[in-house]
Amino acid sequence: MSDVLPRPAGAGGPAVPRSGAVVAVLAFAGIVVSLMQTLVIPIVPQLPKLLDAPASDTAWAVTATLLAAAVATPVVGRLGDMFGKRRMLLVSVVLLISGSLICALSDTLVPMIVGRAVQGLAAAVVPLGISIMRDELPAERLAGSTALMSASLGVGGALGLPTAALIADHFDWHVLFWASAGLGVVALALVAVFVPESAVRTGGRFDLVGGIGMATGLISLLLAISKGADWGWTSSTTLGLFAVAVLVLVAWGFFELRTSEPLVDLRTTARRQVLVTNLASIAIGFSMFAMSLVLPQLLQLPVQTGFGLGKSLLTAGLVMAPSGLVMMVFAPVSAAVSKAKGPKVTLMIGALIVASGYALNIVLMSEVWHLVLVSCVIGAGIGFTYGAMPALIMGAVDPSETAAANSLNTLMRSIGTSVASAIAGVILSQMTISLGGYALPSENGFKVVMSIGAGAALLAFVVASFIPRRRPAAPVAVSPAPTETSSVS
Repeated sequence: MSDVLPRPAGAGGPAVPRSGAVVAVLAFAGIVVSLMQTLVIPIVPQLPKLLDAPASDTAWAVTATLLAAAVATPVVGRLGDMFGKRRMLLVSVVLLISGSLICALSDTLVPMIVGRAVQGLAAAVVPLGISIMRDELPAERLAGSTALMSASLGVGGALGLPTAALIADHFDWHVLFWASAGLGVVALALVAVFVPESAVRTGGRFDLVGGIGMATGLISLLLAISKGADWGWTSSTTLGLFAVAVLVLVAWGFFELRTSEPLVDLRTTARRQVLVTNLASIAIGFSMFAMSLVLPQLLQLPVQTGFGLGKSLLTAGLVMAPSGLVMMVFAPVSAAVSKAKGPKVTLMIGALIVASGYALNIVLMSEVWHLVLVSCVIGAGIGFTYGAMPALIMGAVDPSETAAANSLNTLMRSIGTSVASAIAGVILSQMTISLGGYALPSENGFKVVMSIGAGAALLAFVVASFIPRRRPAAPVAVSPAPTETSSVS
């Protein structure tokens, strides 16, 4: 496995026996934040009525979270490396609570969109948690703990759907956000008590110009991808946003290469191990979202279609929930394989498992247990891949760059899910059948999406094969700067 360092000796903080509490608290915080992915899914069809607004406008309750998360993840990761990972983790959880409260108190569209955007700003919790683990945990616990933290992204998303559906079915929709605010308060208190601040920091000055440039480019790109189907892929708005994204991101890249303290160190990002891992992450993110999009629809479509199972959203969520538990179970397995064979092998194995899950789904999709099996197989593969990626990233970057590098990797997965959503949406809107005067996605449309999901996983396998086999040289431990102090508060 690539060498990754635990916290520097003598940096202060909790003793080794407390490392279990640190891992549990950080994983819980990661699950709480990842719940935001599926929190509003049960009420999306009702939002136009609940907020007295057109459906095209209420869709921004989902889009705003996506855009805010894309911008916040690398920015907050860099701030964590500069000013303290625990400090930025606490700020992120406070933003989650604030956004949840805004939504809980909303009855109109604008406050809801604002609240959902503020919730999205908390997305950096998982990469920050992984980085804290690198600084604080003993070496023998690091691989399994970071694999668990990385898998919390999928665990929260899988468990969030049935939980949110249950709340939405039996309570006022505002309870969804009161509940997320409550979970956020619990996470905040636990982090404040159990998680220490690392002394591993870069210091320096924040790259404001780079932050603005990256935000502009990413928002333009993701907005074009996520709204292109609604606006028209050849519309002037969509094409204009793609053009802005390309021009701004190219200019941003040149600027980052020339500034002394860049937001994203592109030279580090261009290292073969980091670059190839990030490319594989895009494909894995694509594959994971294909499952989240296809299986719930198959479960909920009317039985009159000949392939739909006619189940409720709650049932669909319960079918998906075991995949989250499987991801958690396979996180330590992923770590064990990485220790024995290296995280490159783990990533490739996970990609093959994901591909086999989609292949299985193409032939097994007529019974509820078929989809439970498929979701669990794909969940096992995701558990492998999500455990391997942070190990590969941390094995190639300096400890003082860990949060920024892991945040960028998380962003790559998000870009993959956004592209998957756009492509699957186009396919399912074009390959339809008519039922009762309504156009519904066809069985062949779902099979095409599943085939593409399998292809994306196989692409991740091929890309991962280019990760260097050699073990990188162990990075030098970074001592705390004389002006920085470690504290546990």
